[in-house]
This record gives sequence, structure tokens and C-alpha cells, in this order.
Amino acid sequence: MSHHPAPGSSLSTARRSRELTESVGGPAVDVLVVGLGATGAGAALDAAARGLSVIAIDAHDLAFGTSRWSSKLIHGGLRYLASGQFDVAHESAVERGTLMERTAPHLVRAQPFVLPLTPLVSRGQGALAWAGFRAGDALRVAARTARATLPAPRRLSAMETRHLAPALRTGGLRGGLLSWDGRLVDDARLVTAVARTAAAHGARVLTRVRALELTGTGARVRDELTGEEGEIRARAVINASGVWAGGLVDGIRIRPSRGTHLILRSDDLGPLPAGLHIPVPGETNRFVLVLPQGDGRVYVGLTDEPVDGDIPDVPEVPETDIGFLLDVLGSVLSLPVRREDVVGAFAGLRPLLDTTDRRGAGARTADISRRHAVLTSSEGVITVVGGKLTTYRRMAEDAVDAAVAARRLTAGPSPTAALPLVGAASPRALDALGAPRHLVLRYGTEAPAVLALAEHDPRLGERVLPGHPVTVAELLWSMRHEGALDEADVLDRRTRIGLVPADRAAALETVRELLEGATARQG
Repeated sequence: MSHHPAPGSSLSTARRSRELTESVGGPAVDVLVVGLGATGAGAALDAAARGLSVIAIDAHDLAFGTSRWSSKLIHGGLRYLASGQFDVAHESAVERGTLMERTAPHLVRAQPFVLPLTPLVSRGQGALAWAGFRAGDALRVAARTARATLPAPRRLSAMETRHLAPALRTGGLRGGLLSWDGRLVDDARLVTAVARTAAAHGARVLTRVRALELTGTGARVRDELTGEEGEIRARAVINASGVWAGGLVDGIRIRPSRGTHLILRSDDLGPLPAGLHIPVPGETNRFVLVLPQGDGRVYVGLTDEPVDGDIPDVPEVPETDIGFLLDVLGSVLSLPVRREDVVGAFAGLRPLLDTTDRRGAGARTADISRRHAVLTSSEGVITVVGGKLTTYRRMAEDAVDAAVAARRLTAGPSPTAALPLVGAASPRALDALGAPRHLVLRYGTEAPAVLALAEHDPRLGERVLPGHPVTVAELLWSMRHEGALDEADVLDRRTRIGLVPADRAAALETVRELLEGATARQG
């Protein structure tokens, strides 16, 4: 049992400094990737796994943008079936199976959901939803995902429904529908695992490096820690900056759509053995999801609202979104959830490609295709945009394919569909690790190494906050091996303590002390 991280995968301050020095003003590499969300990190891994030399940069941090604001679901594509996008639905189901069975079984598990058949759900709506779940299971079969990975949907009696969702109002409840989908323990952890796997394959993964200007042969960049500017040269450039893609390449029009989630304490809703699908009253195919996180928190989401104007670094959550989600929640729960019960909220901007005509006529954002597009600018920059978290690997593969073809790089086909990420192992191997379940779900085969940090210093085995599972050792691990450079990286992305402002404030001092200690040791 290893007490060390996967060879070559550790991201640290020292490695960043060294590789940044080698990259700026250095010889041209095969591929420069801009953006280290899921798709950018995926493109860095895809290119490096093909044997190409790779530099990947981000102005902020790993998973700084949309990738950390998702519902944490790895979707089988059911909602795309409903709108007739069979290719997108099939692709989603295939990628879900890849993540659950091969590349990241430690981070993606099967999540049960109950759709309660309340008086607000007509018999017709219930029949439609059931047909949808059956179709979703047919997608699973077509994607060759094992039944053991994702159980079959089934109808529930009123009693079974109450057992799986005790918080529901029981009056008029005629039963429920049980379905299954993939769920990430955390989206930002997936991005971190992808980026570290890329680093293990030789990619230079550099955070806090802003692309000021892109060309077909590289970028002018600025080190955001020192303000120094320079050039990174590359044979191919991939723009994977998501909602910000249009700011770096002319002619790309993004129509962002805001997806908001509320954060509640689990205690306020009582036990939730399963998640909930709550139909939005008055809409045929829209649901609000109740997503228990297993860490004392529950997410409730999500909205789909068009966003105009400048794109902020961190989207604000408007009160109208909070009110909408609380109203839908209130339509099925026995206990009212009040505004003051909302301990946090977050919003992500989906980077949807604007396909409307010039007069502005076009679909509302809820209806825009979730297909991704790979576009090549007149300068030769390859931009990958659209899509969704579930299909990040496929988007990355398509972008690298385009770069290889456009620049005639010497590389074979993508191997990433069969390439396990750092920490991955079969469920049986993970169960045999003998580490606490909380650590195994987040670190996979590296869980014993995180645990081992506390052997030398028992304080590291303590929880950072009462009621939240993250230990002090995890904070230290994120700085030593996961590229966390400051308290925001640690609190907001490597662990998700920062999603609840009160928890963030309570943990800040612990993180600062650790960072100061780490800096002192390096100095």
C-alpha cells in the first residue's frame, strides 16, 4: 500500500515555478491549452497521453470556472432524449459508463433519485416520466454500462417512497418513481484528478498564468503572482476557456445560461437516502433536483436563465433564483424550508454556443443544444466550447484531434477512454484499502497516503470543522500534491468547505497557519 502520490502527478508551488521558467521564452511545445476546467485539463491529458509535449495554463486555478459549479451529476443524457438529441444522449451515456467503470470509479458512483407522484404530478406526467426512465435505461444498455453499475428504474409504492424520502408531504402521495444516474463526489476533484494525470504524463500544468493574447503559434502570458509577462510558443493552441472563450478569440459568441443551486444543512431536511426529482409545476420536462452530498449538506438546483453583459469571475446568485427553488421545494415537502435555512448558494454559467441568427431570434437557453463545437479561427486557434461536464473527455479528444490534423502533429488516436485517472481502482480494490470511506471517495487509492500524513502528527487527523468530514491532513495534501497555492484554492476548490460562507470563515485560520508553515519550510 503506497504512502506516496502517483509518480509524477504531484502539483506543487516548486514545480509550478520550475515549469513556468522552462515554458516562458522556451522552445515551442506541441500543444498549448488555455483553460484548466474539465475540458482544458482533459485536453492537456489527451494530448500528453498521445505523447505530445503540452503546456496548460489558467488565469486562476484548476476548476475555477463553470466546472466547480455543476450539480455534480454525471448524466446519462435523459434530458437530451426528450428534446430529440439522440446523438448527444448516447454520447452522454457512453461517457458516463467510461467514468463509472474505467477512468474514475473512485469519484463517480450510482445515485438513486425518487420522483414523488404528488397531486401536482398528473397521471399523464407520471406516465411520461416513467417512459423517460425506461428510455434512459435503454441508453445505459446501448452504452454497454453494466446493470451492476446502474440499477434498473422501478415504480415505488407510497410507503417505499416515504421511506426513501421521509421529508415529503404524505397527503395525496400515490407512490414514486425510482431512477439512477451517476454522481461525482465533487466536480472540482474530478478536474484536479484529470490535471494531475496529465502532469503524470508530462504535461506542464500552470495555474495563475493568464493568456493576454492568443495566436495560432502561442500566447503572450502574464504570471499573475509576479506580474511578469512573456511568450509561450506552441505548434497548436487550444482555447478551452469556457464562458470566457469569446474574449480570447474573435467571432465566438457564447450565450451563457445561469444554473443556480442552494445549499441547505442536511439536518433541516432530515434523512435523505435518495435524491429527489421534483417536477416544476406548469412545465412538462423540467425538474428541481434535491442532491444529498453526504457531508452534512444538501444541494437544491437548478435554474436555467439566460445571462447578458460582462461575464464575472464568480457569478452572483440573484434572490429570484433562490425564491424559485424554494417555491418548488415547498410544493412537496412537509416542513417548510425558509430563506434563512439557505446557508449558501452558487451559480455556474453554462458556456452555450450562440447559434441564433443575427436578429437575435432563437431558442431560450433552456432549449439550446448541449452539443459541443470545435471551431478553428482564421489565426489557427482551436476553440472547444459548449458541451457539459459529463462529456469533457470526448470534447477534449475532439479538440486534440482537430489540433493534430490542423498542425500535422505526429500522434495516434486518443487513449483516454481506457486511461484511469490518478486514484482510480475497481470498487473491490477501493473497499480493500482500509482507509475511511470519506477519504476513499475523494482520493481513491491515494487515501492511505492522505491518512499517513496524520501518523506523524495526530493533529492532522482532526476535522477542520465540527460536522464536516474534511481533515487537516487533506488541506496539507492539497498544498503538497494538488497545486493549491492559497487559501481560496484550498477552501473553495480542493475541499468545498468554502461553499458555505460561515464554514469558510471558521476554517480560514487553520488554512492560513498551514500555508504559512509550508511557505516557511520552502523559504
